[in-house]
Amino acid sequence: MAATLIARGGSAAARALTFGCLRQLHTVYQTVELPETHQMLCQTCRDFAEKELVPIAAQLDKEHRFPDEQVKKMGALGLLAMDVPEEYKGTGLDYLAYSIAVEEISRGCASTGVIMSVNNSLYLGPILKFGSEEQKHQWIAPFTSGDKIGCFALSEPGNGSDAGAASTVARLDGNEWVLNGTKAWTTNAWDASAVVVFATTDKSQKHKGISAFLVPMPTAGLSLGKKEDKLGIRASSTANLIFEDCRIPKANLLGQQGMGFKIAMQTLDSGRIGIASQALGIAQGALDCAVDYAEKRLAFGSPISKLQAIQFKLADMALALESARLLTWRAAMLKDNGKPYTKEAAMAKLAASEAATAISHQAIQILGGMGYVTEMPAERHYRDARITEIYEGTSEIQRLVIAGQLLKEYRG
Repeated sequence: MAATLIARGGSAAARALTFGCLRQLHTVYQTVELPETHQMLCQTCRDFAEKELVPIAAQLDKEHRFPDEQVKKMGALGLLAMDVPEEYKGTGLDYLAYSIAVEEISRGCASTGVIMSVNNSLYLGPILKFGSEEQKHQWIAPFTSGDKIGCFALSEPGNGSDAGAASTVARLDGNEWVLNGTKAWTTNAWDASAVVVFATTDKSQKHKGISAFLVPMPTAGLSLGKKEDKLGIRASSTANLIFEDCRIPKANLLGQQGMGFKIAMQTLDSGRIGIASQALGIAQGALDCAVDYAEKRLAFGSPISKLQAIQFKLADMALALESARLLTWRAAMLKDNGKPYTKEAAMAKLAASEAATAISHQAIQILGGMGYVTEMPAERHYRDARITEIYEGTSEIQRLVIAGQLLKEYRG
């Protein structure tokens, strides 16, 4: 599958492409000399996004419609299981490649980007790291082609950022676990075929009494809440998962009992790289739109790009984007090299999400009234950007993580 990606990327690299409103291929990766494989992957994903996502992104958003056909095509390209070894039908690439791919897909459609990110990092990630061989073959291989996708259920209606306060419970009854409770804000909920669920198995142990489980969807005792009507990323479904005496086999425990909180935290470290990459894609799309408009829009007889006020905005937007991209790549490369990256992933997610919000805001300012209407993608970028500062840990949580890791390093 990796060979397929590289071959397709090589053919795409030979063609001059346009992306969105750009008149020529934007060389976003001049800041770092990437390996040839990653450059070709970037081109493949950009080609796919331009052809398959850009033309329909606004309609997907308007209709709140899951991009089923495009997700299947992404599966065929190997984009839904990027760092999964080929023995489990994955692509076998690294996390830097994953970051690049998520950015390019999100640049075309942020909803599709988060669908891809959740399947790669939040669903497949913990199974790959903590699952048994039997679990890997059963719960990973069928979720690499795009025919099935997974989701991740950690948050609850009453706990928000307090991931250790899981009120969903699981008790062992013979050879089955019985789950009861409600999980909230589950991305891909209405379209998923399985979910990684976190539930308390021993309340006396607090966060050390949380365990992780693999639950097929649909299954008896599990129902879905209504689809949330969201500000942005509307083509991805978000809903509550409601467990009422939901029985699953004893073998569906992921890792060991009591390891759930550890699994969740390590999974979120990886997931934050994916969300940072999604934010980069949104920000790049907004910047592209702003630059193109500034070059074409005339005021006082000249393009507004000649106005110093506009140039200063564009300079600040580009600076924020490039800085966040380098932080994101650094976190990805640390993970790829087996080094600690909790602080760096939090930094990347914080910087990229806040950059996406700021850049999409300034893009609308540059477009003026045209930025406020759906005829242009700027308003969609603005709406899509906002969630990146909230899910997989709010900006406030990222600052706590960064400070905590910094003080830990300082104290030795």
